[in-house]
Amino acid sequence: MSEQLARLTEDAIALLQELIRTPSLSREEAQTAELIFRFLASHGAQPHRDKNNVWAVSKHVDASKPTILLNSHHDTVKPGTTWTYDPFGATVEGDKLTGLGSNDAGASAVSLLATFLHLYKRTDLAYNLICAITAEEEVSGANGIRSVLPQLGPIDLGIVGEPTQMDLAIAEKGLVVLDCVAHGRTGHAAREEGDNALYKAVTDIRWFEQFRFPQVSPLLGPVKMTVTQIQAGSQHNVVPDRCTFVVDVRTNECYANQEVVELVRQHVTSDVTPRSTHLNSSRIDLSHPLVQRGVAQGRRPFGSATLSDQSMMPFTTVKVGPGDSARSHTPDEYILLSEIRAGVQGYVALLDGLRL
Repeated sequence: MSEQLARLTEDAIALLQELIRTPSLSREEAQTAELIFRFLASHGAQPHRDKNNVWAVSKHVDASKPTILLNSHHDTVKPGTTWTYDPFGATVEGDKLTGLGSNDAGASAVSLLATFLHLYKRTDLAYNLICAITAEEEVSGANGIRSVLPQLGPIDLGIVGEPTQMDLAIAEKGLVVLDCVAHGRTGHAAREEGDNALYKAVTDIRWFEQFRFPQVSPLLGPVKMTVTQIQAGSQHNVVPDRCTFVVDVRTNECYANQEVVELVRQHVTSDVTPRSTHLNSSRIDLSHPLVQRGVAQGRRPFGSATLSDQSMMPFTTVKVGPGDSARSHTPDEYILLSEIRAGVQGYVALLDGLRL
């Protein structure tokens, strides 16, 4: 590692400690957005900010070159009650940094910032580079990456920073949540009256349990549908005329979310309303130059079951970053400082000399 990159990496680690000490729950990230803005500006970049999203563009932009987006998020979930450390303490013990958002996805965010600052002045890159550290990822909010993308122009490749142990998530499952309503007619439970909406819902629920989508992804497996909530009835002696239930659907890259919704509607009698259809599955081909470069460096390609902002990007993406997804959203979340240092080196190795 060069002296300049080593210095940027240590600055990035210091920034991560500041970010941890500054609460940034989803939709409440204004203070950490300011920290990121100042960090970029203090290192000579010219950052932009919209709401709680911050981004910067490489110094020498050439419209004839493709554009690569480096993206991660700076919002966090709420800390649970079983933390034994201060979630906002940024406690360092040897190589270990403990704090909320340290692993998911602060380590990726600061590693991408260091990588961007290492490369952004270069005139010999075969691509333009944008680094965007954005908000509301944990809630898939409208004021996060979705609101920023129209301002960034055409993008050819997105590198999404999430904890993957620097392996390459070349596919990611999508999500669509279905609100379903079965309709019937009320009647007295003591007589043969009414049309029981609950029974109709049960029939549909059995279909969700038993149906198998024909196209199975070699990386992500089958589409998975799980009924997770149900509500019906007002009192014990009244036949319910309405039964609502919720279905969590994890899609693979073989199906667009809207396609799944239409297929479900063909098979059930309940009304089916998706909460949204924009969190689609994604995949990058194994033959892509960045994937080929990563594999040559010993990085494992795999399919990821966890959702990220990758789902909102309508262009080719890959998910890769320092840390371990198993630590995310857990008490005493941590990152190793050595993982951040290796992450910066790993990102630079993937990007320096890359041609799309």
